[in-house]
Amino acid sequence: MNRIFMFLVTNLAVLALLSVVIFIIDGVFGVRLTGGGTGGLLLFAAIFGFGGSLISLTLSKWTAKRMMGVRVITAPQSDVEFWLVATVKRLADQAHIGMPEVGIFDATEMNAFATGARRDASLVAVSTGLLRSMTRPQIEAVLGHEITHVANGDMVTLALLQGVLNTFVIFLARIIGSFIDRALFKNERAESGIGFFLTTMIAQIVLGIFASMIVSWYSRRREFRADRGGADLAGTAGMIDALQALKRSQGEPMPPQMQAFGINTGSTSGFMRLFMSHPPLDERIGALQS
Repeated sequence: MNRIFMFLVTNLAVLALLSVVIFIIDGVFGVRLTGGGTGGLLLFAAIFGFGGSLISLTLSKWTAKRMMGVRVITAPQSDVEFWLVATVKRLADQAHIGMPEVGIFDATEMNAFATGARRDASLVAVSTGLLRSMTRPQIEAVLGHEITHVANGDMVTLALLQGVLNTFVIFLARIIGSFIDRALFKNERAESGIGFFLTTMIAQIVLGIFASMIVSWYSRRREFRADRGGADLAGTAGMIDALQALKRSQGEPMPPQMQAFGINTGSTSGFMRLFMSHPPLDERIGALQS
């Protein structure tokens, strides 16, 4: 329940902030963003498209800590915690990034994630299930995978890609809505007819589905690169062993809004494969073996 509450609060805060930005631009500076031609519409779409993605990226560490209940290790209290922090430090040095915050979250599933808006100020967290069920070489490979995500700037790139796609979804949906409203409903008042609102909503859903496919495709590509980076940092055998161990993982998966940042999201089949943020584990293992 706490995860759902945090997700809703974060998104409402983003919408509220963007609404204030639109009000300032539209009301204070007199720049009309809607009904003022394609230039104003594109700016309006970019503010909401990029704004939501960039604000979510900026808040990603804060949101992840609270949504996943991450306990950041500020002073290691056990041999496992000392080893975990030391291993992350060594891998971060190898990858030439700043020392990430290291955390642990309570989950029976073997999982880990990295997030953060900057390479030198990131967060790497692992589940208690992963610490209990994996050997240290396997854990090291998982950490190498997550460190590679940070070093490659994957969180920033994913946010920018999402922002571009969001912008064009909003822009094209409104263009389609205006065209249908005028062509079929003979309404000459810009963005005011019922045809415009209904068509825009439907177009935004359809275009949003295609945008999700593109984001998911990129996310799957970056997982192969992160696996390769984890193998370079911690050894190919360790990375393969870690992925094989993940196939045996059981427990509640991470929330949908966090799954793109984790190392394990389970599997699916058929049409839904197009929306997977991670390739199937067998494909990832095969890529490393070849």
